[in-house]
Amino acid sequence: MKEQKLTIVAQLEVKAEKVEFIKEELFKLVNATRLEEGCITYDLNQDLKDPNSFLIYELWESRALWEQHMQSEHLLAYREAAADALVQFSVQEMQGLEP
Repeated sequence: MKEQKLTIVAQLEVKAEKVEFIKEELFKLVNATRLEEGCITYDLNQDLKDPNSFLIYELWESRALWEQHMQSEHLLAYREAAADALVQFSVQEMQGLEP
């Protein structure tokens, strides 16, 4: 049986004074992640009504490749840089359904 694709929805709420800093750090993360094996989509979004709120929509070929991403140097560097800038962070792991 073929392994199914994995969808990740990550939501971040950032301290107001750190928004521009985090945006630059997220751009670095997005650019590096899009080059990773198994990354199909890695889209960064900023809320139009609340500029402190970001959403990352990810689509991966498999859970195993996403788990590799979770240990990547660029993700670990982002986590370290963002540690004191986040108010809240959540991740939803999802699987596509087809009729």
